[in-house]
Amino acid sequence: MIDPDGYRPNVAIVLLNEQGKVFWAHRANQDGWQFPQGGMRTDETPEEAMFRELEEETGLHSHHVELLGSTPGWLKYRLPKRYLRRHHKPLCIGQKQVWFLLKMVADESRFALDATDTPEFSEYRWVDFWYPVAHVIPFKRRVYHRALTLLEPLALPSG
Repeated sequence: MIDPDGYRPNVAIVLLNEQGKVFWAHRANQDGWQFPQGGMRTDETPEEAMFRELEEETGLHSHHVELLGSTPGWLKYRLPKRYLRRHHKPLCIGQKQVWFLLKMVADESRFALDATDTPEFSEYRWVDFWYPVAHVIPFKRRVYHRALTLLEPLALPSG
């Protein structure tokens, strides 16, 4: 599904553990690391898509996490020209995302990166909250920074 402006609706997931570290995953059969993310189906809300993607990419279910919040509205990024699939119509020029902040409330043994026939990730690690901004593929850095800036207040312990 591509919107009239050429953006694919998508959700992204920032998953915190009890130590305030974030889940950072290595893409299967590729070089890069990223947060879980994925496209929305036409019949899904962003939250429904997020829980589906969470299960598909990590094996976690809604009862394994606590939803702390999300970004207000869409955050967009454009794809570099070399990533555009010009033979696909309509042309997708980038993604628009709602970002969700989740806290892990289950044991780490609940992860199953091979929950689907085509796993998205081959491994993961827990990293400092801001680490991904400097280590994601460069064209996603701006949207990662914006999303983490918006989500950071929700990640801080209250009290």
